[in-house]
Amino acid sequence: MDYKKLLLLLVFILLLPNLADAQCAMCRAVLESEEGKSTAKGINDGIVYLMAIPYVLVAGVFYFVYRKMKSPKS
Repeated sequence: MDYKKLLLLLVFILLLPNLADAQCAMCRAVLESEEGKSTAKGINDGIVYLMAIPYVLVAGVFYFVYRKMKSPKS
């Protein structure tokens, strides 16, 4: 995989949480009753980032394991 494709994939992954709209039912019910929507947006972004971080970490581990297995044996 060349660096341009890897950079494009990284940019897509970093922008993906901004495209997702995730929120639990209780948070949504409480925050929809609020007058200003800034707190709801902050809570929503926090949930998305907390959800995405484990996937990024696991993908990183698999990437390094893949690289280690593909490297020539000494």
